[in-house]
Order: sequence, then C-alpha cells, then structure tokens
Amino acid sequence: MIRRMLSRCATTSSTVAPEDQAVVDGFRALRTALRNPEPWTPGTGSARDIAVRVGPFVERAYTRPGDDHGPDLIAATLVHPSTPYAAAYLHGRQLGYTERGWLRCPTSSIIGFWQPGYAMLTHAATGLPLPDDVGMAPAHYALYAEARKRNGSLDGYTLLRLGPYTETRHAQRDGDRLTAALDGRETILVPGFRVTTRFGPFDVSSHQLFTDPYETDVVALLNAVVADVRG
Repeated sequence: MIRRMLSRCATTSSTVAPEDQAVVDGFRALRTALRNPEPWTPGTGSARDIAVRVGPFVERAYTRPGDDHGPDLIAATLVHPSTPYAAAYLHGRQLGYTERGWLRCPTSSIIGFWQPGYAMLTHAATGLPLPDDVGMAPAHYALYAEARKRNGSLDGYTLLRLGPYTETRHAQRDGDRLTAALDGRETILVPGFRVTTRFGPFDVSSHQLFTDPYETDVVALLNAVVADVRG
C-alpha cells in the first residue's frame, strides 16, 4: 500500500490542493528516506538522533554513550517525531513517549540516522500510543536501602532510593560501599528491622522519590536517613 501511495505522490501534479500538500510532501520525504538511508554504526557518535524499529513501526530516538553492554546494545530513549516543539511534547505525553526513560536498544534494530521522512511510520503519525512492550528493557538502574522486619516477613519500608544510575558498574560500586558500611550494623541501625540494600530497575514514574547518586555521598546520606528515622 505504501509503495502505491508513494508512486502516486511521485506523479502528482503541482495542482494538489493546499490541504493535501503536507501529505504529499510527507510521502515524498518518506520515499527519499527509504531510498537513501544514512547508516549508523556503534561508535559513530550521539549528536544525531537515530531511527529504531518498534514492531512494524519506526521511531525516533536519542542515544546516550556509556551504557556498558558492549556493541550489541546502546542506551536510547524514544521521542516524538516532532520533538522539540511544545505541541509534540504534549502529543508525545498522551501517546506514552515521555514515560519510558532510557532503554537498552539492540543495535540490530537501528535502521540508521533519523530523517524527517520516517515520521510517517511512527505510532504518533497514526495516533496510536506506544505499546507496553517496545522490545527494550530499561537502561536506568537504582539502589534501594530497605528496612525489613527481622522475623523473615516482607513487612517494612524503603529508607532510601538512589538513582538513576546510567551504568551498572556505578550502581554496583555504590552498592558495595553501602554493604560495607552496613557490615555488622544491619540489625541495630533501625530497632526491630534489618537494613539491606538491593539493586534493581529505576522507576521512571516515581523519579521524584529518588536521590541523584552522582551528587551526593551515598554512605553519608544513608547515615543521615537512619539518624532521622531513629529520631
């Protein structure tokens, strides 16, 4: 169907009605993008956006260097095709573009550098929300310091949320620091509870509950939180 429409647009005369011109221009741009893809390879830099396959659709994405998963994965976040305009942000929010955070994007799903012609192949172009499963796991990580009842139950609460971490090694480093600081004190810091830390995904929707680990001393922060709990 797309091929027939592209062919039709290619032969359309200059007498196209003004209200249809945007559609014609869009298909012409799509034809150009499909015929002349700009290849992307790992290490080519992150200054330009990329085009990524999400099921049968194509989406625009920002990339982020430093996610330590080797050449087969890169950290990327999906954005509305008309970013950075305000209307695009509002439309993107309605369709779920602003709620995904950074994702582990397989490099095999990258078509190439983003071109405006790909916009017609996005979920946004058809008014569809992004699916719950876009085929990419979260690429943000977090550390949680939790106080749990010492009777073995799961009753308790979270003392501290640290994140987002952009690399697993950073989260593991701080996790080791917190574990060392807790050594021998796990059961005495908060009476009746055992304090432990765990590594997990970063919850983008609850970002306001997290403390940026890159701007604080995580051990000093944990000690301050515990002191406050003890009153």
